[in-house]
Amino acid sequence: MRVELLAVGSELLLGDIVNTNAAWLGQRLAAAGIDVLRSVAVGDNVARIAECLTEALDRAAVVLVTGGLGPTQDDLTREALALAAGTSLARDPELERALRARFAAAGRRVPELNYRQADVPIGATALPNAAGSAPGLRLELAGGVVYALPGVPHEMETMFDAVVRPDLRRLAGDAATLVSRVLRTAGLWESAAAEALTAEVDRLEAAGNPTLAFLASGGQVRVRITAKAASPDAARALIAPVEERVRAALGPAVYGADGDTLAGVVHRLLLARDETVAVAESLTGGLLGAALTDEPGASATFRGGITAYATPLKAALLGVAEPVLAQRGPVSKKVATEMALGARDRLQATYGLALTGVAGPDEQDGHPVGSGYVGLATPSGTTTRTLALPGDRALIRAYAVVAALDLLRRHLAALSPVAGSREADG
Repeated sequence: MRVELLAVGSELLLGDIVNTNAAWLGQRLAAAGIDVLRSVAVGDNVARIAECLTEALDRAAVVLVTGGLGPTQDDLTREALALAAGTSLARDPELERALRARFAAAGRRVPELNYRQADVPIGATALPNAAGSAPGLRLELAGGVVYALPGVPHEMETMFDAVVRPDLRRLAGDAATLVSRVLRTAGLWESAAAEALTAEVDRLEAAGNPTLAFLASGGQVRVRITAKAASPDAARALIAPVEERVRAALGPAVYGADGDTLAGVVHRLLLARDETVAVAESLTGGLLGAALTDEPGASATFRGGITAYATPLKAALLGVAEPVLAQRGPVSKKVATEMALGARDRLQATYGLALTGVAGPDEQDGHPVGSGYVGLATPSGTTTRTLALPGDRALIRAYAVVAALDLLRRHLAALSPVAGSREADG
């Protein structure tokens, strides 16, 4: 069964809010084995909403509409449904009584405008809203079925799970199940991951099932393997050999799967070894420490951090030699090494991890924006990684955190370091 999503609201087109409803519905529908063909946003205009509905029903059996069911004059989904169906609206007395009782129980005086939510296109069925006041609507048209849901996320989610999803399962009959496995990588560009998996992509495209997709975000690349089968177990059986080949092709860049985080993997590796880490930050201003402390139980492996943003504090708090700072400046391999050693020593950790660099917007002492260093101090020596990171200030700092965590992860797991890492030479 094919479904299209239609989000109603000019605020979506203006960028005032992000359409998180589409992402949530896409995940729920995929899990039920239902294909989403298209996701569209349209402004608050009756004719345009009706036109989008008609066009969507030419392609899909079901259209899920979110938004436009509130009480104000710009909530126009009801009117658009009536226009698309060639009918009119009628006040549902039961819905009106339920609304009046709801508002009275809350001790509120409600403007008459609110009772627009009891107006229903003739031929439509009202859907109960256990989380709010706006009823949903179900309307069968010539091309298929339209479900109109509230735009408020928790109301939409409640109505979909309680009412719409069971109805879709009934309409779909013996629908297949879609299962995805997401492999997470660090230290690898999206194009490099795609190049390494060219043969696998070609093989899967010829077979058609499973499929492979690449999703790059925040300095990491996710490789999603999706299979469709009659049951979740059958889908996972299709995914397993593909996952094995993907892991072999990408090697140590793969740090985890599905809900794993890079900081979480580092935390578990440290925990297994009964070891700890401390951080020294300049470039990232505390973001590295924040990532490590996001993990539950972080106090067992994270000793603490020193944010020595001002250059003199690198000497005062971390013990970086003042002649080194004077001669090489705060952005240098030697400074990153000494910052890591200082964090390890002063915070009494097994490992010290440090970041220094230029986040922009301007270059610093001849160092271009995005340049920097990660320093790692271990019980047996020190390692640094040279950074040349793209993007704006926020992206550079996010990428730098990933680079630092990945350097420590690879050391803990005895994996080959990413290109650009080397033993510090002083």
